[in-house]
Amino acid sequence: MKLKVLGCSGGIGGEDSRTSSFLVDGDVLVDCGTGVGDLSFDELRQVRHVFVSHSHLDHIAAIPMLVDAIGEACCHSVTIYATPETLHILRAHVFNWLVWPDFTAIPDRRFSYLRLQPVQIGETLKIEGRSFTALPVLHTVPGAAWLIDNGEAQLVYSGDTTYCPELIAAINACPSLRHLIIETAFPDEMRTMAIASRHLCPGMLETMLADLTVSPEVYVSHLKPGMADRIMEQIAALNMKLRPTRLMRGQIIEF
Repeated sequence: MKLKVLGCSGGIGGEDSRTSSFLVDGDVLVDCGTGVGDLSFDELRQVRHVFVSHSHLDHIAAIPMLVDAIGEACCHSVTIYATPETLHILRAHVFNWLVWPDFTAIPDRRFSYLRLQPVQIGETLKIEGRSFTALPVLHTVPGAAWLIDNGEAQLVYSGDTTYCPELIAAINACPSLRHLIIETAFPDEMRTMAIASRHLCPGMLETMLADLTVSPEVYVSHLKPGMADRIMEQIAALNMKLRPTRLMRGQIIEF
């Protein structure tokens, strides 16, 4: 499997500041932030599945534009997979004919450009030999981390979360885990903000990684613009068994 980082920033502002979006094998997106806008039209047309971590705008911003762009050009629906709570928010606040058309009813309900499929925490979906499992997180809205498994190796993407024992337990239950993409949104001096907004800072990341019994490559994502260098300096100064590196737009992870 091949995961390409289309965006991994915690905000916009600059050429490399594209928000969370990852392309898997050309036909699957994991989150759908502003990085999706850099795909060509032909690349967009290949997308059939979108796994969403949660409903915050930096993770869903490109979904409406994606469906609008390729709906007429494709003979397939785009399916959004997320927790029931996340899908409810998308339906009520995005695809509601006020913010954006309800593409679950266009051109009609027998065949629509968009499908919404709820996924419960712990549930696994299989798509052409690949498995996608929703894992628990702790954020300000309901959400999920995603475990991607090709039968031989595994990758976990945390989405947005603060310290979460349930997520740690789920990660430790992944015997073939090769890669962990985990957020660290704020520097340590903004720990109060990180706790209030249910994100991580370097000290909290250290505690979380110390509780892991597996040893994946760790990549740090969702760094807030203007704070990235400071956050990575603080992470580098920590004496951790696992040595996280900064995830970069355009990076490709193969597993």
